[in-house]
Amino acid sequence: MERIRAVLIDIDGVLTVSWKPLPGTVAAMERLRAAGLRLALVTNNTSRTRAAIAARLAGLGFPVGAGDILTAPAATAAYLREHCPGARCLLLNSGDVRDDLTGVTLVDDGDADVVVLGGAGPEFGYEALNRVFHQLQRGARLVSMHRNLYWRTEGGLDLDTGAYLEGLEKAARTEAEVTGKPAPAFFASALTHLGADASEALMIGDDIESDVLAAQHCGIAGVLVRTGKYLPETHRAASGTPDHVLDSFADLPALLTTGSGSGRNAPGM
Repeated sequence: MERIRAVLIDIDGVLTVSWKPLPGTVAAMERLRAAGLRLALVTNNTSRTRAAIAARLAGLGFPVGAGDILTAPAATAAYLREHCPGARCLLLNSGDVRDDLTGVTLVDDGDADVVVLGGAGPEFGYEALNRVFHQLQRGARLVSMHRNLYWRTEGGLDLDTGAYLEGLEKAARTEAEVTGKPAPAFFASALTHLGADASEALMIGDDIESDVLAAQHCGIAGVLVRTGKYLPETHRAASGTPDHVLDSFADLPALLTTGSGSGRNAPGM
């Protein structure tokens, strides 16, 4: 742990649940700041802009600014500008993130060159999904900000985009281009933002596949926390083993300073 200089941190389920801080998370981030670590909050949240997320977290006491936030919508905008310049894009998303989609041409009617899926919500009804399906049948590319199946709210687990995305891929016989986590380009962008090498970085998240193992595939140390969407059965069935498992983000400073935390590496019961 002594080589770690940068920490990538998921937000939903790690720092907060339904925008309420989890116990000890504000104090833990303050300790990381005091230690001089470079921090990036990397999130697949698609309902708020980077500025709105930063303002909300700062209001809860977290020492962060908009420059610390890296979102799937911002990564999607960069991807579309590079790979689909000038494309007409149909966006299906719950929440308004248009301010983070700079340089992207969004259309509300007519044919689209690219269908962009953000986070799921009430907007993902039959009429909207069928319209997406029709666009894909006529040859539109499918870009998704993430493929998370569900996320944690204070009311429990709620369905997310991945639950719809797999059906659209099969029905339209296509494969989505994913721009947020677990895309390697997303992690590479975070490392560039922090000016750190993969060997100097650590990723902490509650999604064992998209957060932790995806980061490890990029050479970044992975830490799984037993908060948010964490489920013991998902841990046991995962495609790999996290480098570290902690009970909470609040345990991260101890892991970084002593090499040990309060959590156990085996799935909980």
